[in-house]
Amino acid sequence: MELSSKTKVTELLSTYPFLREFLINLDPQFKALDNPVMMKTLGRVATLGRVTMVTGVSLETLMPAIADEVRKRTNDVLVVEDESGDSNYSAEERIEILKQIIKDLHKGADRKALTERFQKLIKDVAPTEIAQMEQKLMAEGMPEEEIKKLCDVHVEVFRSALDRKVMPGMPAGHPVHTYMLENRHAEGILTRIEHIEDLRTDKEKLAELVNSISEIDRHFLRKENQLFPVLEAKGISGPSKVMWALHDDIRAMLKVVRAKVKADAVKPLELKTLTTMLRDMIYKEEHILFPMTLDTLSDDDWLKVMAGEGEIGYSWVRPEKGWQPTSAATQIEMMAGRIGSMNLDTGQLTQEQVNLLLTHLPVDISYVGENDEVLYYSNTEERIFPRSAGIIGRKVQNCHPPRSVDVVEKILDEFRAGNKNSADFWIQMRGRFILIRYFAVRDRDGTYKGCLEVSQDVTDIRGLQGEKRLLDW
Repeated sequence: MELSSKTKVTELLSTYPFLREFLINLDPQFKALDNPVMMKTLGRVATLGRVTMVTGVSLETLMPAIADEVRKRTNDVLVVEDESGDSNYSAEERIEILKQIIKDLHKGADRKALTERFQKLIKDVAPTEIAQMEQKLMAEGMPEEEIKKLCDVHVEVFRSALDRKVMPGMPAGHPVHTYMLENRHAEGILTRIEHIEDLRTDKEKLAELVNSISEIDRHFLRKENQLFPVLEAKGISGPSKVMWALHDDIRAMLKVVRAKVKADAVKPLELKTLTTMLRDMIYKEEHILFPMTLDTLSDDDWLKVMAGEGEIGYSWVRPEKGWQPTSAATQIEMMAGRIGSMNLDTGQLTQEQVNLLLTHLPVDISYVGENDEVLYYSNTEERIFPRSAGIIGRKVQNCHPPRSVDVVEKILDEFRAGNKNSADFWIQMRGRFILIRYFAVRDRDGTYKGCLEVSQDVTDIRGLQGEKRLLDW
């Protein structure tokens, strides 16, 4: 038997059960091997490469230790594959090499040749390095749209290295654990879609499955509104912008497929495109995004990610109980804050009364300060557009899909310059007519203090006729 980063832990334990106790004694993080939920959901695909990412044991130490223990207990000889990579390059040099490979890809160089070049120069690459590479390319002026166009090619070039750096099993209840449970559920739906043989005969089943996979939007919304803001606070914005653009591509494809399934006109190629896009997204999450975030974010950061997830909702599953930082209750209390009554221009209200007033308005409001940072949103019971605590303090430009950022910038610039005081838009969504209005907020001296967004469902208002007076109530 050969030991490598791709060796599955379950295969090892099946052949050598005594390794379970050995690994737990080697590092406390291996205690997860005794967790039946983790073994059932994630353990089946966990590799040695995965587990080294959350334990204090490196792959170079772990594999020889396992081989030595097996030899002592059974006399079996396990061959340890050399995966030391090219140690001649520093982390900074590796990122520069990655950047040059991607630049050559964008210039149209042969993909096969570049893959061979990558394999020759660097035998291994960390997900964090790919994120840093994308960040630097964008800082140097490469548009995120260009990076998005060849994102699949990037992953393909680095795939052999990424396959050895898959995200490990996480404690139940951790945001990444929940994301991965959703991914497993999504894969099950995608498999059922792919196994449909006759699109016409099974059209009702297909419609049900396509509607079900559409629930993945909540998965995307949590990333966009909770995970990405925390990454941005760490100075990592490039990868999240590219991934958000990919989310929108998937949303657009889902919309097309759902409409064509309803009209009994969907084609096999369209379904194949959709399932491929979703499977590729799962791969990018679990091989690049999640390992990079686990390497970057602290428990306090993950607490911020988790704080507003429930407001957005989950796709198909609910978070399992387990992971919970001990400081959670204290920090949430600090985030909430407590103040006394406030003297306003025309009266006096307590914080509770202000909150009640704002959340009982028949509109959703969001307030962006003069520095373009989101300062407040009204947390009404049925918001038109999802909001969560992760957007507070976030640049408003990062709260919108990449394709609409230019329009947001233009509106704010016009408000700031004093050329405009409002901007109105209206859309039809889920059979309802939605009015969206932006207002410049200025003090008594006319100084720009920010922007107020007001969204309202005016479907019923548009249908009003005649009169209904107070006495008619």
